[in-house]
Amino acid sequence: MDNSPHVRFQATDRSYLALAKKGITQIATQVGFAAQRLNEVDLITAELASNLVKHGGGGEILARAFQTSSQAGLELISIDNGPGMADPARMMQDGVSTTGTLGNGLGSINRLADQFQLYSQKGWGTIQLARIFKDPAPDVLSTGGFEFRSLLVPKPGETVCGDGCYVKRTPDHIKLFLGDGLGHGPEANRAVLEAIKALRICPHHHPADIIRYIHQSVTKTRGLVGSVIVFDAKTQQWTWCGVGNISTRLNGPSYTKNVLSYNGIIGMNLPNTMNNHVIPFTRGQHVVMCSDGLQSRWDVSKYPQIHRYDLTILAAALYKDYARRTDDTSVLIGRL
Repeated sequence: MDNSPHVRFQATDRSYLALAKKGITQIATQVGFAAQRLNEVDLITAELASNLVKHGGGGEILARAFQTSSQAGLELISIDNGPGMADPARMMQDGVSTTGTLGNGLGSINRLADQFQLYSQKGWGTIQLARIFKDPAPDVLSTGGFEFRSLLVPKPGETVCGDGCYVKRTPDHIKLFLGDGLGHGPEANRAVLEAIKALRICPHHHPADIIRYIHQSVTKTRGLVGSVIVFDAKTQQWTWCGVGNISTRLNGPSYTKNVLSYNGIIGMNLPNTMNNHVIPFTRGQHVVMCSDGLQSRWDVSKYPQIHRYDLTILAAALYKDYARRTDDTSVLIGRL
């Protein structure tokens, strides 16, 4: 998935439904969908939004166009804090309803979307993830044993996101970067885009060296904080280094490892000494990186079975429960 931000649409009552449908149709048009596909997107959006109002007590839809190396598409994430579902699998069957309607909503989304997942807890709420591809193809988001997903939401009122992420793959390394430009708005966005541009051409494989390289490339911007974590396929180890308040955490089947960043600002003042921290790789391990748009005490253990789902579901759950909503918000999650 690419670095494009999500657009947030509120759906707190029926008055927002037309706005959500219009805005999401505009994003879908940018993907280049044919007319029939646009009609299907419209139906999916209508079902997601109406479900938020009818069953979730209101909520929000995050939408973005995305581009992979082989495919373009639209991603929709529906989030609510409603009563949740005791049996989500049953509710996705046609004809099942809790409100006396025909009960075709979740079933129709499941049929029309190329990918659809629903995660819910009783008393917690529900997250729905739908992806619609321009040219449907099997395994279009397959990443050869490495899965990564991002969620980027601008500060309310802003049209660009000052946070950004990038994943770079070479034959022997996987490099993940999450950055947060100082402040928000266009200048913060420019700082993080310059950092990503530098990472694309950076020849180094150690996180501290990568951060120093980025630092030299963004001195004409307002600066940013950032975190880099690298997986070395030969040594089967993670190495990490970060500057500023980006939260980086590795979660394994039986442990959680937090890593602490250095004080400083990339592009303005780096510590004189920065070391690479080595973390052994274990099967089932995943890395979570978050900007300070999320509260610091987030906890993935409160979501039973969520690691069986697309990582976007976990990113959306963290956003749902911990987003401050007073700043840009970003989450990058990777799993081998």
